[in-house]
Amino acid sequence: MSFTPAIAEQRFVLDHVARIAELGVEDDIVDAVLEGAGAFAAGEWAPLDRAGDTVGAKWTADGVVMPDGYRAAYQAYVEGGWGTIGSPEAFGGQGLPFALATAVLETLGTANMGFALCPTLNVGAIEALAHHGTPEQQTAYLPRLATGEWTGTMNLTEPQAGSDVGALKAKAEPRADGKWGISGTKIFISFGDHDMADNIVHLVLARTPDAPAGTKGISLFLVPKFRLDADGNPGDVNDVRVVSIEHKMGLHASPTCVLSFGDNGDCIGELIGPEMGGMRAMFTMMNNARLNVGLQGVQVAERATQRAVAYARDRVQGSRNGKPATIVEFPDVRRMLMRMKAQTMAARALVYLAAAQVDRANAGDAAAKARLDLLTPLAKAHGTDIGCEVSSIGVQVHGGMGYIEETGAAQHFRDARITPIYEGTNGIQAADLVGRKLSGDGGAALFALIDQMRNEAQGEGLIALIDACADVARHMLEAQVDDRLAGSYPFLTMLSTAVCGWLMEAQGRIAAEAQGDSAFLAMKRAAATFYVTQIVPEAMGMKAAAVASADALYAVDAETFAA
Repeated sequence: MSFTPAIAEQRFVLDHVARIAELGVEDDIVDAVLEGAGAFAAGEWAPLDRAGDTVGAKWTADGVVMPDGYRAAYQAYVEGGWGTIGSPEAFGGQGLPFALATAVLETLGTANMGFALCPTLNVGAIEALAHHGTPEQQTAYLPRLATGEWTGTMNLTEPQAGSDVGALKAKAEPRADGKWGISGTKIFISFGDHDMADNIVHLVLARTPDAPAGTKGISLFLVPKFRLDADGNPGDVNDVRVVSIEHKMGLHASPTCVLSFGDNGDCIGELIGPEMGGMRAMFTMMNNARLNVGLQGVQVAERATQRAVAYARDRVQGSRNGKPATIVEFPDVRRMLMRMKAQTMAARALVYLAAAQVDRANAGDAAAKARLDLLTPLAKAHGTDIGCEVSSIGVQVHGGMGYIEETGAAQHFRDARITPIYEGTNGIQAADLVGRKLSGDGGAALFALIDQMRNEAQGEGLIALIDACADVARHMLEAQVDDRLAGSYPFLTMLSTAVCGWLMEAQGRIAAEAQGDSAFLAMKRAAATFYVTQIVPEAMGMKAAAVASADALYAVDAETFAA
């Protein structure tokens, strides 16, 4: 199946949700970037998607080897300057809005989701070094990370720790030259090794001597695969070893590595930021990454929808009005396709809205920063939930053929399933919402958003959902911790659906008055109506779970669950 970049939809959402005209970029630049990225992704990355799944990355004694064509396609990405779109101008980037860079990354990931995880990680590494690195570190590493000539990774997880970052055991010992000796093992490191770039810059959490237990004692270190020589080029190997790569359900083009640091006592790292300031520095990278994981939900939903629509329009089954009919004519298939379209558009609007707050927050807008903090767990969790839902529906549209690997529909479902898990599980995102984000400011940011949605919404069902979210938020502020956490996931879904409904309803009104591609505008109106009238009411049913006591969850002991 050919890949079609969603340029018209991206431009519409950038204009009317992100309000990109306010971010200081010319219309012709936006058009050129979207069209160029679409052409590049369709020509260079999309054709490799199937091989990425069926062949995948391979672990060898010499390190990880990518499937044929990947190195050349990645070099074309670097040479085309696609990694520089949102990178700081001071380090060789184009300094364009993060919202526009988000659209570019969406296009790349829709063409080849596993491949696009590599530049996704670069974005976070650049953010961490730009905010916390020394001038010398920034000069040495940022220009090559900005172009993508070198790639970055994030090393948090260890075998015994999982999501409990404070339990990590990796060590950093001071050296006489002011640098640090790094030792330990990290797991689940996406693109921890590959053969597409000349160096890999690992950002590693480790504990210094006598540091306190827990997250307060963690520091962040820059550990390159190859040390830099006197000219700043890759030189000696830095005692970082790939122990293995995981055999995964999906995302086979993205090598998920187990990395061992300092097996020979010769792994050298540099401290990023102050000692024991690792979590603050890492969260700069993680918050960015969480938005981009939410974007992965959009990517896989868009590709799954395109594949399902193409199949439904071609698959002849039975007849309608005495003539052979394709399944797109059948009401239940239309219901599934409309849900896929509406949910994908909703997720895109949510993620782009959050991305635009990054630009405004970087410009010093405190209200935008507060809204970004609030929207980040919604974008990550709801965006990835939608990616899983839509890719699953895509399999259903294909019927029995969707369960057969040759059609490609199953790949999207397999690829999507990791996204609610990594970069903080969606349960952690929900806990963050009702913990830090709601309680931290007494609900000020949330109620500011609710008030805006309430003032702009028109549909009765949408207004009712917004009011229900306000009721639950007030309940959460007064509830005990366990009760808040017990209802956190239903509340996150309710609130996310309300935000998406608000954005979809507004887009539908704009599309009703707009001039342009009549088919696109008709689809936009239909999807907006479907979302507000059919998906929004579903979220109302979650209110009971959102305000329920945690007692039901603790009504039995751990052993009873095995009954």
